[in-house]
Amino acid sequence: MRRHLLCSLVFICPLFAQDTVAPSAGETAGPARGVDYGDYNVIQQWETGYRYALIGGDVGKYRSDVNYRNGIRLFSSSLSVNSRDGHGKYFDEIVLTTQGLGGDPYESVMLRVQKNRLYRYDMTWRLNDYYNTGIANSGGLHQANLQQRWQDHDLVLFPQSRFKFRAGYSRNKEDGAALSTINLFDFQRGDIFTFNSDVKREFNSYRVGADIDAYGFRLTFLHTWEYFKEDTPYSLLQPTAGLNPTDPSTLNTFNRSSPIHGSTPSWLVTLSTEHKYFALNGRFTNSAGKNGFLQQETASGTGLSGSVTRIITTGGDARRPVTTGDLNLSFFPTSRLTITNNTSFDNRRMVGNSVFQQVDLLTFDVVTYNFEYLGLRRIINSTDAHFRASKKIDFFAGYRYSNREIKSIQSTVDPTTPFANVLTAQTDVVHAGVAGVNVIFNSALRLHLEGEVGRNDNPFYPVSDANYHTINTRLQYRKRNVTAAAGYRQNYNNNSITLTSYSSHTRNYFGNFSWAARNWASLDAGYSYLHNDSLGGLQFFAGAPRAQLTTGTSVYVSNIHAANLGIRLALKRADIYAGYNITRDVGDGRPALQPLGTTDALLYDVQTFPLSFQTPLVRLTIPFTAKLKWNAGFQYYGYHEDFGLFSGPQNYHAATGYTSLLWAF
Repeated sequence: MRRHLLCSLVFICPLFAQDTVAPSAGETAGPARGVDYGDYNVIQQWETGYRYALIGGDVGKYRSDVNYRNGIRLFSSSLSVNSRDGHGKYFDEIVLTTQGLGGDPYESVMLRVQKNRLYRYDMTWRLNDYYNTGIANSGGLHQANLQQRWQDHDLVLFPQSRFKFRAGYSRNKEDGAALSTINLFDFQRGDIFTFNSDVKREFNSYRVGADIDAYGFRLTFLHTWEYFKEDTPYSLLQPTAGLNPTDPSTLNTFNRSSPIHGSTPSWLVTLSTEHKYFALNGRFTNSAGKNGFLQQETASGTGLSGSVTRIITTGGDARRPVTTGDLNLSFFPTSRLTITNNTSFDNRRMVGNSVFQQVDLLTFDVVTYNFEYLGLRRIINSTDAHFRASKKIDFFAGYRYSNREIKSIQSTVDPTTPFANVLTAQTDVVHAGVAGVNVIFNSALRLHLEGEVGRNDNPFYPVSDANYHTINTRLQYRKRNVTAAAGYRQNYNNNSITLTSYSSHTRNYFGNFSWAARNWASLDAGYSYLHNDSLGGLQFFAGAPRAQLTTGTSVYVSNIHAANLGIRLALKRADIYAGYNITRDVGDGRPALQPLGTTDALLYDVQTFPLSFQTPLVRLTIPFTAKLKWNAGFQYYGYHEDFGLFSGPQNYHAATGYTSLLWAF
């Protein structure tokens, strides 16, 4: 029950988000034992300097991927204050760390203050500058330049006692400018118009709870109150004729207000215990979300039939109760056998009256849709057995059962009788079996083999797991200063629902090698190959006018090669690190796109996306004194698309680097 797309993202994302050359990860300055001040020991170090970036090519794509710019930075800092005897007057420990302050797109601050047996306070603050030009799919007409800030505060009273009291607060705020498009006024043809938005989103969470340890059991309960609101206005800055010069549609005014305010009180309860022959872990959650929303959209202009003034209103007062439960039981009848059973329950509902209404003020045409209920209920049970046949070999096997029910109640037939009960329901059941073996050939060599086969009798979506199987193998060698591993993963899924069929194949080969040649020299290297292909059917409207139902084929193929190499030298007067990462997707081998002009050509052009991304880096550290080091680094980013779709390739290259001083005081 895995997703080939998820596998691809897990594999690709780390390659596109490599560690930057600064800050100097792992570097320290000053004595490890710190300096004594009265009853406390203090360890402190800062790394500050200047970061630069020289960018060529598609700057928007670079900012979407990397977004490091010029300027003075506090790359990192750390402060640790510890009581020498563990009995400080007001606190026994303070730990403060920062990263990227002063203008990096990813900034963070973490603070911990605690006094033994009395309290522990943890704070985290993060900032993320999100920039996306949306060039690939919109020609730059979808853009976002947002800033998101998180903060988390947690307080624990009596952290080492059998009764712990917890309280916390979290806040997440996002704001900034965005650009998007809308299709008006004739949906069979119409035109595309751009509009602006001032994004304003905010999330606040308050929580209190406690942990109780008694009679071999641990009980935890937590009550949370969550509040979300979005007050993003959308507007047209000036009248426009749209993006299609041959279309007579124009847009004179456009305004949309869509406030969404919601609250979600929830409970979390966990219970756990462990004994000689069994262990138990249970978890239960219940939330009662309430969400009131109202969207008012007004647009005026001209369409195929003349002047148009349209008002769209969408509103509702929905409740979203969610109940989940999880019980995990483990039995140890003998020292060689472990049996584990897990039962999970998940029930999510959207209950409430919601209305979509569109009114044309010139023709007085009214379109109304009503929505009343959506429910998703899922029960999962799995049983796994693990048997250690000897010191060198053990086997495991398991069976998984999943039952999911989806219900929906809505009315779109007669607007004069809103919220009439029209019930639609579907249930699908998944049976899956898993088995594997672990083999220890000797103290250095180990092998892991695992396979899973699953069947779904009624998959809901075309991409849902239906008839699938997975294979996972890994061979590892570790001896003294050498570590090596190699493996293979495979995921095949075939599905067929009412509208269309779907299949996906994923194969991943990988290997890595690590060698500590000397105490001052080490090497790390790795390679991975990921093949992914998916095939499905399409149902869409096309033609002139766009009222003809058309069928097509959705095909996507990628063949990704990724390699990395890192060398570290800790010399007497300098530390040097050099690394290189490259990712190359060769696609399906096609040399170029087809000329646009037909639907088939458009579908053909989005079936693969060959590209390459590489980032070599080098870092140099020279110690001046026992408490002062000078750092310098260089990193290159190179992104290349073999061909683009609408706007052409989004290629860019950037030379980034830094210089800094790392000192302790």
